[in-house]
Amino acid sequence: MTEIRHEATAPTRTRWLAAGHAIDSHRHDDHQIAYAGRGVVAVTTSAGSWVAPGNRAIWVPAGTVHAHRAYGELELHFIGLPATENPLALDAPTVLAVGPLLRELIIAYTRGEDDDSPERARLRAVLLDQLRASPQQPLHLPTPTAPLLRDVCAILQADPADGRTLKELGRAVGAGDRTLSRLFRSDLGMTFPQWRTQLRLHHALILLADRTPVTAVAHACGWSSASAFIDAFRRAFGHTPGSHPTAQ
Repeated sequence: MTEIRHEATAPTRTRWLAAGHAIDSHRHDDHQIAYAGRGVVAVTTSAGSWVAPGNRAIWVPAGTVHAHRAYGELELHFIGLPATENPLALDAPTVLAVGPLLRELIIAYTRGEDDDSPERARLRAVLLDQLRASPQQPLHLPTPTAPLLRDVCAILQADPADGRTLKELGRAVGAGDRTLSRLFRSDLGMTFPQWRTQLRLHHALILLADRTPVTAVAHACGWSSASAFIDAFRRAFGHTPGSHPTAQ
C-alpha cells in the first residue's frame, strides 16, 4: 500500500506547474483553497474529482486525502486555513465561484509576505468575507463504487463522445438499463444524463486548457454541434467557451 504523505499545515503560496504535472495524494491538517490563476486545476479524492478553471476555486477540507493535476500551464494559488476556522462550513471538497474581486484578493494574499502585519490581517478578513459570499458550483464528478457502474463509467471516461444510450451501454457490461439507472441515483446521487454531462464538461475544460478550438472540443466531448456545446457550457459556467480564460 502506498503511504499517503501527511503535511501538518497547508501553506499559503503560489506554485507554477507544467501541463500534465501532478501533485501526488496527500493530506494536511489545515483546510485548503486551490485556485488556478492560469490553466485548469483538478482535485481528485476517492469520492470523485473536481475541476476548476480561472473563475472557480476548490475548497479542500482538512484531513481530506487528495491529489492535484495541472491542465495547461498552471499558476496555482494555495491558501491554508486552520482546521478550527471553516468560514464556509463545508465538510467535503466543493467548487466555488470566483469573481474579479475575490480573484485579485487570492492572488495578492498568496503572493504577499506571510507575516502577522495588520495589513495582511485586513486583506485576509476581506478575502474570507468574499469566500462566504461565493456561490457553490455543482461541478463534482463522483466516482462509482458499484462494479457494474464502474464499467459503464470507464467506457465513457475513455471516450466522452460515446453517444450510446444507457440501454446500449448496459448490453456492453451485461446489465439492464433499469438496474444501471437505479445505481446512478443510489451510488452517485445523479441521473445518467447528469453524470455524462458532468463528465463532458470536465473533459471540455481540460481540452480548452490545451488551447483546443471550441468546435473540436464540442465534437470530442459528444455534443451534436458547436452551438449545443456553447449553450451547455454557458449554462454551467456563465459564459461561452470562446471567452473562457483558458481558451484565450
